[in-house]
Amino acid sequence: MPAAAVESAAVESAAADERGSAAVEFVLVSVLLITLLLAVLQVGVYLHVRNVIAASAAEGVRYAANADRDSAEAAPRTREIVGTALSGRLAGGLTYAPAEVAGVAGSTLVSVHVTGTVPPLLAWLGVLLPVDVTARAIKEGR
Repeated sequence: MPAAAVESAAVESAAADERGSAAVEFVLVSVLLITLLLAVLQVGVYLHVRNVIAASAAEGVRYAANADRDSAEAAPRTREIVGTALSGRLAGGLTYAPAEVAGVAGSTLVSVHVTGTVPPLLAWLGVLLPVDVTARAIKEGR
């Protein structure tokens, strides 16, 4: 058998061994890329939800810090704002703890402590992302 025929047969044999490898490589790479994409999206959702909860808690304590308001109104006001901004289900799953604490130079601070979890994009991951936010404002008229 001539050398060119042997070399041609070896090339054809190698090409036959590589059939379907592009599909397998595509699946392996696409699984990795989709996982990375979902992780980036989850971080974005978590940061958005945490920032909305922090802003809602700040607004809730500012509302309760008014001179004509009771400090305990910080929790329901914060829950209402979170429910409007995100969802009622998420707002109901959080824990709101209002309090009055002593501040500097005899001032009184209205505080609300919000705890809970952010639901993951993929429900089968379970509860992985805790949220813990505290907001304070100086009580007027004291």
